[in-house]
Amino acid sequence: MAYVISGLASSIAAIIATSRIGSASPTAGNGFELDAIAAVVIGGTSLAGGEGKISGTIIGVLNNGLNLMNVSPFYQSIVKGLVILIAVLLDKKNKKAAR
Repeated sequence: MAYVISGLASSIAAIIATSRIGSASPTAGNGFELDAIAAVVIGGTSLAGGEGKISGTIIGVLNNGLNLMNVSPFYQSIVKGLVILIAVLLDKKNKKAAR
């Protein structure tokens, strides 16, 4: 069932991306993976396996906020990378404390 839902979500995302660009392009989604990883890690999902919450992932979405503040795409990538790094370090710290 997870594969069916994943495929459905991928097809919806492809339709949205194609409608934004106005044509199909194999490079249209370059850079989106960083946004997805940042949102999920900030949302509380461990990269070593585990569960996250949808509410946390929604809070983790930085794209709209940074775009609304007119932050340059270059600096957006830097901010997202730093946030991912901090989230991973905090996750490791929490895993050590739990042992």
